[in-house]
Amino acid sequence: MAVGDLKAILGHPIDLVGQDAQCSAEGGQAAATKLSADPQLVAAVGTSCSSEARAAIPIMCRAGIPLVSPSNTAPDLTGPSRSPEYYCYLRTAHNDQVQGKVAADFAWQKLKVTRVATIHNGSLYSRALQQIFVDEFVKLGGTVTAQEAVAENQTDMKPALASIAGTEPDLLYYPLFIEAGAAVTRQARQTAGLGQVRLMGADGLFSPDFLKAAGEPAVHMLFSSPDLTAYGDRYEEFVKRYRDRYGGSPIAPFHAHAYDAAMMIFAAVEKVAVQDPDGTLHIPRQALIQALFATSGFPGLTGALTCNKFGDCANPVIAVYEAFNADPATWNPGAGPANSPRRIWP
Repeated sequence: MAVGDLKAILGHPIDLVGQDAQCSAEGGQAAATKLSADPQLVAAVGTSCSSEARAAIPIMCRAGIPLVSPSNTAPDLTGPSRSPEYYCYLRTAHNDQVQGKVAADFAWQKLKVTRVATIHNGSLYSRALQQIFVDEFVKLGGTVTAQEAVAENQTDMKPALASIAGTEPDLLYYPLFIEAGAAVTRQARQTAGLGQVRLMGADGLFSPDFLKAAGEPAVHMLFSSPDLTAYGDRYEEFVKRYRDRYGGSPIAPFHAHAYDAAMMIFAAVEKVAVQDPDGTLHIPRQALIQALFATSGFPGLTGALTCNKFGDCANPVIAVYEAFNADPATWNPGAGPANSPRRIWP
């Protein structure tokens, strides 16, 4: 969408290429190695997953190629103690310090539950987000009854769920991805002691693909995710154009963040590019990285973006949604009574 809207920079067409990093450290290393070897590559919109990022960032930064991620949310990627090797990395996605707190506040203040359990898969994203949720919930006065770990590719969740059931939680929070999250959702409803426990996922499950995988047990499922209702008229116009172009709604919560990441890169390229009399365009790598970090008040779909010295550029607004049906064809996140998933907090 961003490339199609801009079409060219200083008269030069934009060529979009990519690698599938498979949401793993190994995939991130392989993808970054291939991409960083391309002398014409200017910048990257990525990575998709935090697990990819940790392996990919040092490789891309050694090549002087900046990355702007629309969907990495792990706190340590932009933490004050991050490695100097990350000097070329920024993100338009929120920091999970924000998401974890919103989820905990919702559980305590809105649901008024006092006992929670979590499941994570050991990945950078999943483990960190559930721990922030746990820490914030305990600060509020709540009790954490269990923190279960499962393998990233695990689909038999019965042992973990049986263990959790014995601790008698009121809510189960599991920031997983679709296959594992759907397995937890289906099997939780078949586990003695968990039939009435509220189920809550995060942005990794906020997709119609999750409803398709989980089926009826996903009805009344809760999700912490970017608040798509907070972005305003420009975002609504963007979604309309997306539907006109592709015949359906965006299927994951970070589409606007990806658009913003690309447009932020394009704006920085225009600032630093040097054009020869014959039209040849030179883009100084270090100047481009500096221009990205100097981004201030950039008018994104997700709000005004200003990057700090650690690469956090987001204007984060997190909400909690509830699915009122399990039909992926009716996926329409919003705040209105007819929407599903519907924003219910704040």
